[in-house]
Amino acid sequence: MPRIVVDVMPKPEILDPQGKAIAGALQRLGQTGFSEVRQGKRFELTVEGEVTQEILEQARHAATTLLSNPVIEDVTRVEVIVDATIGAGE
Repeated sequence: MPRIVVDVMPKPEILDPQGKAIAGALQRLGQTGFSEVRQGKRFELTVEGEVTQEILEQARHAATTLLSNPVIEDVTRVEVIVDATIGAGE
């Protein structure tokens, strides 16, 4: 079944304490190649049947009105993906 992926990230001007904590943990674990971490959210909306323009527009609307807080977050991606594991022995 196709899915629509919605990624939401904190706006650049918003502090990200979770990302900062992860960055500190990476440093303590010896992973020194990363200068900054920002933590966001990913939503996967499974679609029954075909993804039409109307369904995609509904997903975009949900992304901006329900899945994100437009005051502090940006929707960075709304994309259709097809599960590559279908028919692959699962």
